[in-house]
Amino acid sequence: MRKNYEKQLEEVHTRLIEMGALCEDAIASAANALLNEDEALRQKALGLELEIDGIERDIEHSCVRLLLQQQPIASDLRQVTAAQKMIYDMERIGDQAADIAEISAFMRGSSVKSDVNIADMARATSKMVTESIDSFVNRDLELAYFVIKYDDVVDGLFSDIKRELIEQLMRGGGHAEECLDLLMIAKYFERIGDHAVNIADWVVYFLTGSRSASNV
Repeated sequence: MRKNYEKQLEEVHTRLIEMGALCEDAIASAANALLNEDEALRQKALGLELEIDGIERDIEHSCVRLLLQQQPIASDLRQVTAAQKMIYDMERIGDQAADIAEISAFMRGSSVKSDVNIADMARATSKMVTESIDSFVNRDLELAYFVIKYDDVVDGLFSDIKRELIEQLMRGGGHAEECLDLLMIAKYFERIGDHAVNIADWVVYFLTGSRSASNV
């Protein structure tokens, strides 16, 4: 019985890694679609959202089955609980990457995106997602805490971009719609960073049994 349970738990772990990799790919595709005006990557990001949604459903069903059919010990129960919470944040990351991809279609030929530091924000956000997932895969508590702290970097980049776009709006120049679209994209990147923090926080819970200071 225990061996079968451990096998099912390992399958959940493997599917979480797969879901995390798709999230990383979705962010990279959406960011490059925006920056390089690549339609193929834009469509890829939109398609990845559907794949991520499907894996979320599979993992959720597996977690419910584990809880109903088995009697998990405390550490295993924390892992299943953390997995259920993490897949929600991963699914939202996929949604927001798709939102970025959708808006990028209206940013073709825009000069505004080269006036603000959206590329650095995209890279910083992608770093947070990758390292939050790595902290889970490698059971790396120190890396999870690093991700939580690194959110300050992404928040700072968002504040800078917001200020620069507001200044452009106040100056006029006929780019109001582009500025608002880009501000929305920056907000989606900021939200993705928040979801990466949530993932890292659940890794802390899984490894220690306590929530991190970011959610106390």
